[in-house]
Amino acid sequence: MVEVEFRVVSDRREGLLLALGQTVIANGFILLRQRMSGCAEGVQLILRVRGPESGLLMLEERLGSHHLVRSFESGPADDAPAPVTVAVAMEREAATGATVRAVEPQTVGSIATARVEILLPQLARSYPNINILIQALRTELPPAQREPTLVHVGQRVGTWVYKRDFALGGRLSLRDALRRIATPALRPLVRAEPDGDALLVDNSPFFQPGHDASCHFLRGLLEGLLGGAHGIDGLVATEHQCRGGGAGACRFEFGH
Repeated sequence: MVEVEFRVVSDRREGLLLALGQTVIANGFILLRQRMSGCAEGVQLILRVRGPESGLLMLEERLGSHHLVRSFESGPADDAPAPVTVAVAMEREAATGATVRAVEPQTVGSIATARVEILLPQLARSYPNINILIQALRTELPPAQREPTLVHVGQRVGTWVYKRDFALGGRLSLRDALRRIATPALRPLVRAEPDGDALLVDNSPFFQPGHDASCHFLRGLLEGLLGGAHGIDGLVATEHQCRGGGAGACRFEFGH
């Protein structure tokens, strides 16, 4: 396995991380970190990836020839401090008055339905390596659409995972469902541990820094896994603690 860092320059910010992240995943690599910023040539995106050395040349060729890429550089990954996430960079731009464009025109506060329908097949193909796709969606959506869209995507993915892996089981109590469905289903994505009728996740990557209760995708995922016609009718997940707000772990509780 090798760990390398790519520097990409593009004319376009919107959709860049999502498109290149898909290329990384499709070539058998894992995206470890990313940093996006403005530069004299346009937009600079730094990607740190890990994967099989045998596939590195092919990945470099596909990234370098991607239609969104103006220039491309590759080098060994160093031990530099973790870069600022794309979400933080976008928030800083918004705070300074820079324009953050929506992916598509939508009613404020609504679900970005067209965007969701494009994304869901990509999530199914990439699962469980979906962190980069969810992060890219979060940064591309306007704030008013972020929570409802991410919750909706989580519900859809959770329902799909349930039907794929757990549909043959019978109905369970909440406590048993957390232990026998939620915990194993989340294992490829996060570290989850039941705490009575609640669930603790100590390494969620889906939070928004500086925001309480911001793991919207994970909340929706739990509702899709545990609720609906196949599970606990009317179940609603609520995030009472979140890493985005400085908590050591995210705590999800459930009600009706």
